[in-house]
This record gives sequence, structure tokens and C-alpha cells, in this order.
Amino acid sequence: MGSFLPDSSAYELLAVIGRGLDNLMTVNLARYRPTGEHVAIRRIDLESCTNDMVTYLQGELHVSKLFHHPSILPYKSVFIAENELWVITPFMAYGSARDLICMHFTDGMSELTIAYILLGMLKALEYIHHMGYVHRSVKASHVLISADGQVCMSGLRSIFSLIRHGQRAKVVHDFPQYSVKVLPWLSPEVLQQNLQGYDSRSDIYSLGITACELANGHVPFKDMPATQMLLEKLNGTVPCLLDTTTIPPEELSMKPSRSGADSGICEGPAAGGVRTSNGEPSSSSAGHPYNRTFSTHFHAFVELCLQRDPEKRPSASTLIGHPFFKQIKRQPSEALPELLRPVSPITSFDSSQPQDSPHGLILMKWISWKLLLNIQRGLSTSCWITVA
Repeated sequence: MGSFLPDSSAYELLAVIGRGLDNLMTVNLARYRPTGEHVAIRRIDLESCTNDMVTYLQGELHVSKLFHHPSILPYKSVFIAENELWVITPFMAYGSARDLICMHFTDGMSELTIAYILLGMLKALEYIHHMGYVHRSVKASHVLISADGQVCMSGLRSIFSLIRHGQRAKVVHDFPQYSVKVLPWLSPEVLQQNLQGYDSRSDIYSLGITACELANGHVPFKDMPATQMLLEKLNGTVPCLLDTTTIPPEELSMKPSRSGADSGICEGPAAGGVRTSNGEPSSSSAGHPYNRTFSTHFHAFVELCLQRDPEKRPSASTLIGHPFFKQIKRQPSEALPELLRPVSPITSFDSSQPQDSPHGLILMKWISWKLLLNIQRGLSTSCWITVA
């Protein structure tokens, strides 16, 4: 924990930016009075929580005290204020990667942007797995980006320890609680719930799904009923990056609304497809949202992560050395803000400003944008501080 005071009077609540846990949790943007720093506060109504929910929350808070890594969202302070649990975290001014693709990169991000995000995720997973945990909730909405381009993993509520009675178990059989919203990202072995169990390599599968989510603008299997999705995964259906090498030429020539690519699942490379660029549009199929060509390294990276057999998936440590990441030449703090343009981080708030002032307009525009995003997604969760 940081040095933030465990006192509700030290925080000025500015706006509600999300809700979660069946509306038992409110997420506020706030200002820390002693320094003026902006933070995010999760306020959880403990009186309305069931015993199971309280135990669930305790597990998350226990892990947050153990983890100290620059790629994992830190908890600055945790305390009880009247009947509420307050969790103070840094304000991540770009929001989540899911926010960015929902509102700004609806057909997916550029390959280089994704490389920076995935590398940050892998560094977090390498640390989590080394500590003996399985994350079990890897997805774009659990990847937050700060104003200076720092990529942080969140979503620790479903995390599970392999350490039992002082020994490290080889597999997990526990199915994550409250996991309805994360089903499309879960690996086949987690969904299967059989005696073989699963381990940290299930997170690598989820990373591959997240890579597709970032590249395609939506998560594979998103419109499938849970049972069908399970069958598809168990039968070896592998999602892929949607580009000129995986979408048939005749489909690329259709209007986007007629494309069958929305599932994020494809049969294989299109005949004669040549991957020549890093996710940039291809001049041969102008007009289609997926008229771009990702590199062979990116395709290979995703295919490795999405192996049906978990034994064939590389570890997070191994994947950090994958050739896909050789395109990264600068620090994220230098590159990501530039790659995310024209999106700008929210860095200026002043609750004392009138709404028609420049700063007041920025705040009101941002709040309206967040509310609209939640309505469009049909969610009650915060997109800035992940609650699912």
C-alpha cells in the first residue's frame, strides 16, 4: 500500500464513473486533498454484501498487499468508512484498453500499439505466475493505461493461488466465481471443469483472446451462447486476427455490414494471402474495416497462445522473448501516447470550475462519454477501474 491516508475526509469525490458487483459498488473519480492528485475510489456497500462476497473481496485485498510490480495496478490505500469499503487506486487517464477500442479504435488497434499493451500484460503475468497465482480474468477491460503510457493489469478479484499448505499444486480445479462476463476469454480447460484441471497456461490462452480483441475490435465468440462457445473451444475452433490473410477476398469486397468476420473466428489463411505490413490498410481491398495485413510474427504469437493443448502454450517468460516484440524500439512512456493519438488522456479536472468553463467542459464531456459507453455496452461496471 502507498502512503495515502485511510480517511474518507482526505478525498474529495468528484464524479461517479461506474458501478459493479450488482450495484453494491460505486466507483468515483476523486481528488486526494493533501496533494491534489486524482485517484479512483471503489466504494463497496459491505452491509449489503453476502458472506461469500466479503470472502471474495478479502482474497483480492490479500493479494493486493502481496503484489508489487510496475505492471500491476497498485492499491494505494484500503479502509472502512462507515459501512463502506474504500479501495484507492491511481487514476489511469487513458482508461482501459477496452474503452479505447469501444470508442476510438472500433476496428482494432495498430499492431505496434498492441505489441506495447501485450508486452505490459505479459510482464504482469510473468510476475503473477512466478508468485504462484493464476489470474483467471485476463481481458482488455482489465488492462489500464496511465497518462504516461504505463500499462497495468487489474482484475485481481478472480485470482487463485496454487500454493496450498506450503506446497505448490500442479493444477487448479476451482471454477472462478462471478465469471459470467469473462467466459469468452476463458480457456477450454477452465470451461471444461474436468479432473485434469488447469494451471497458469490458461492465462496464456486468455491473452491470445485479448490479442484478437485488441486487433479486431471485439472479442471472439462474443455473440455465442455459452454452451455453443464451450463446444467450439473444445472442438479446437481457434480465433484469429482478421486481416487480408484470414478473410477470403470475396468477403473483403463486400460492404462491411455484410461481412461474416464479426465472429472473430476464421477457417484459415485466405488463398494467396501475403502478409506484408504491420496491420496497416491494404490498398487492394479499400473500404472494408479489415483491409489490413498483420505481420507473420503477430499471427504466430496468437496461434501459440491459442493452442488447444495447454502443454503446447509457452509460458509468459518465454513469450516475452517472442520475435513479435522486436518491433518495440522505445519505452511505452514515449511511444504509447503517440500511438494512441488522436485520443488524449484525461489530465485536467477542477470540480470548482463552472460547467461552461474549459476545464468544466472537459470534465462534463468525460463523464457523459463514460455514461454513454456503459449504456452502449449494457454494463453497470466501471471501465476505468475494472469490476468484472
